[in-house]
Amino acid sequence: MATNDFPRILTLLRKERGISQKQVSADLEISQALLSHYEKGIRECGLNFVIKAADYYGVSCDYLLGRSPHRSGAVLSIKDSGSTRKDNYETAVKTTEYNRRVTVNTLNMVFRILERIDNEALTKEISSYLSAALYCAFRMLHMANGKNPKNMFEVSPNMFETLLGIHMMLSLSMCRRLLAGETINGDKGVRKDALPILTNETLSRNYPNLAPSLFDLIKGIERDVREIKID
Repeated sequence: MATNDFPRILTLLRKERGISQKQVSADLEISQALLSHYEKGIRECGLNFVIKAADYYGVSCDYLLGRSPHRSGAVLSIKDSGSTRKDNYETAVKTTEYNRRVTVNTLNMVFRILERIDNEALTKEISSYLSAALYCAFRMLHMANGKNPKNMFEVSPNMFETLLGIHMMLSLSMCRRLLAGETINGDKGVRKDALPILTNETLSRNYPNLAPSLFDLIKGIERDVREIKID
């Protein structure tokens, strides 16, 4: 009954704790070989093992099976009709903290990968792209309250979204060209041998504390993208 996400999440939870397969298999009362098969997706486990492993790692079965990005398995929504104002506030805080953690951890991971690639021009362009997205987010929050001072920004409020979109598209184009090895205005492109292998396994091994957030972010964004309907 294991899902495609189950082997990956089972492995990540163990690595997050820094414990061996030998210790986990002993604690869960199965053979190390069987645990290895579960983590590699070679064998499927039964419901009893899912429950036991979820209790062992302190997560929900839904999280372990990849059905929920939240370790508690809760669907964090402030629209529940039976919730109190206090419940709404606490849930909103949890949602904000979760999104902050996923975003910050993923940003850290991107910049650590950029450090390995070691290309100043690429780092500059990706930083510019990400900074523009943060600028846009802050400016929308700022503009929502008409009492906020208008002199904080020089770009016209009627034009900033359009200009920012163009700026971000240009940064993406520059990134693609640099990653393809192209030299731009004297800035050398990325060497092919400098590009790291980025798989679930290598990411989990090299960034054990950050990889789970990246995987959650990918899952969430792709879910949102799939739900877009264009009439």
